[in-house]
Amino acid sequence: MTRKLKLLFILDPLEGLKAYKDSSVAMMRAAARRGHEVWALQRAGLTWREGVVIGTGCVPLEVGADDAAWYRAGEAQALPLAAFDAVLMRQDPPFDFEYVTATWLLERAAQAGVRVFNDPRAVRDHSEKIAITEFPQFTATTLVARDPADIHAFIDELGDVILKPLDGMGGSQIFRVRKDDPNRNVIVETLAHEGMRTIMAQRYLPQIVDGDKRVLIIGGEVVPFSLARIPRAGETRGNLAAGGRGVAMALTAREREIAGFLAPTLWARGLLIVGLDVIGGHLTEINVTSPTCMVEIATQQGFDVAGLVIDKLERACG
Repeated sequence: MTRKLKLLFILDPLEGLKAYKDSSVAMMRAAARRGHEVWALQRAGLTWREGVVIGTGCVPLEVGADDAAWYRAGEAQALPLAAFDAVLMRQDPPFDFEYVTATWLLERAAQAGVRVFNDPRAVRDHSEKIAITEFPQFTATTLVARDPADIHAFIDELGDVILKPLDGMGGSQIFRVRKDDPNRNVIVETLAHEGMRTIMAQRYLPQIVDGDKRVLIIGGEVVPFSLARIPRAGETRGNLAAGGRGVAMALTAREREIAGFLAPTLWARGLLIVGLDVIGGHLTEINVTSPTCMVEIATQQGFDVAGLVIDKLERACG
C-alpha cells in the first residue's frame, strides 16, 4: 500500500481558481481521494534563512467535489519545505523576475533534498517559446530575432506569419501578419519595441482551423489524448483564454512521434508535467510552468490525467 504523502502546491490565490476546470484543483482532488495530505502556499510566502527554505503561510486543505466550495482551509503555518514529501510549483505566468526568484529559492530547497516539481532549474532553463529550438526537426519555419529588418525579411519571405512575444500566455499579443498587411510596420514596432525586445515569428499554419493541440506528458508518459483548442470564427488563436473551443481527441501518429521523442528527455530533467502545443504536426511551444487541459481530457475521454500525476508522485516519493 502506498504511504500517505504530504504534498504542497504553490498556487495562485485559492479564491480565484476555477475549480470546475482547473488542473491544479484536479490534482489536489486526486491526491485527497487517495488519502494524501494537501497543502497550499502562495509564492510570496517562500523565504530563505540560515540555509533553510521556508513556506510562510502553508495552509492545510480539506478538498471536496463541490466546485462552489471546493476547499476548507486550516490554520496557516510556517513550515520548512523539507516537511513535505513533494512540492508542486503551479504558479501561472507571467514568468517575471518574481517567478525567477521563486525558482532560485526552490532550487536551494531541491539541493537540500526536497522533491520539487517541475524542477526549478529546468523551469528556468525552458523558455516556453524558445525551448522548441532544441528540437527543430519538429517545428515549422521559425525566426527568433529583435531587429525589425530581420522580422520584415521573414514576413516577405514567407508571406503569412505569426508574431508573438516570448513572455506571453493564453494567446496574448499574438498576431497573424501577411506580407501585404497595412499594419505590419506598427505591429512589428509594437511587439519588438522598435528593436529592443526579441520576439518569435513562425510560418502561419492553416491547420490551426483543426485546433492548436495540447499534448500532455506526465512523468515521461505520453497521455494518449490531446485537447484541440479550436479557434472561434474569425480568430487565428485557439487558446481557451482567447475564446477557443476545447475538443479532446486521440493523438495522431505525428503527435505520438513528437511527444514520444521528447518525453524521456524532459522527464530526465525533472519536468513532471509538460504541455506540448502542436499545430498541424508541428511543435510550437513546450509549456512547463503550469500546463492545463487535464479536466477537459478527463471529462470528454475518461482518461484521469490528474490521477496519473499522483501515480508518478507516489512512485517518485517511494
